[in-house]
Amino acid sequence: MNTPVPVLMYHAVADAPAKETYGLSVTPAAFAEQMAVLAERGLTPVTTAELGAAWRSGDRRPLPARPVLITFDDGYEGVHRHALPVLAGHGFASTLFVSTGWLRGAHEEGGALDTMLDWDQVRELAAAGCEIGGHTHSHPQLDQIDDARLRFETEHCRDVVAGELGEVPRSFAYPYGYSSRRVRETVRAAGFAQAFAVGNGLARPAQGPYAVERLTVRRRTGLDEFTRIVEGRSIVRTFAGDRVLTKGYAAVRRTRRAATLLREAAGSGSRTH
Repeated sequence: MNTPVPVLMYHAVADAPAKETYGLSVTPAAFAEQMAVLAERGLTPVTTAELGAAWRSGDRRPLPARPVLITFDDGYEGVHRHALPVLAGHGFASTLFVSTGWLRGAHEEGGALDTMLDWDQVRELAAAGCEIGGHTHSHPQLDQIDDARLRFETEHCRDVVAGELGEVPRSFAYPYGYSSRRVRETVRAAGFAQAFAVGNGLARPAQGPYAVERLTVRRRTGLDEFTRIVEGRSIVRTFAGDRVLTKGYAAVRRTRRAATLLREAAGSGSRTH
């Protein structure tokens, strides 16, 4: 199936989120209205693992006629409190990408931007049909860190999820949406079968399994705009500003990473003399 698929990217679901998450949050009422739109228009939510399997197998594991993906990043508590009852009411599948060091409990290392899920809540989400994927351990900008930390962030996240849930995660989402060839190769080597960026475009097989694009749902996303993007209309116009910023910042990030490598090389050279 080569038809483009909308992959929705959510973060916090809360009436009063923290200031740091406000812009990328949605209210519980808005989330319920958006899920009603999917149901009314006959879209069928699938997990990221199901999408990846369908694209790898071609017609042997076909997707439903009108697939859509509902994804959540980071692991905010409102996903359990507010989103889960709505998803369960519709019988919708979803995917939650967790930053394992941000979740409350044994592996917590601080740094979270808002109230996070604990592992019992994550298990309840999984039992209700929510796929649990990886989103690193401490939520760094993966394209800016060194190889050793990059491997730790992907592999430790994988191992924590597997240890807590008894199942190795198959899907991954890049924090901030940033990746590079080095990052994508590391994620693949860690055993993830597919990985998701942002991109603010419809997902297509041609993007490859480790650069699948998603559509950002924000606090300011109105119901008419939401309806247009899930139907694949006006995508370029709706996210034109995001695309310009993404391209510009990509160049900045490449320059920043190159400067870091030069400093590291210079430091290594000075230590050998």
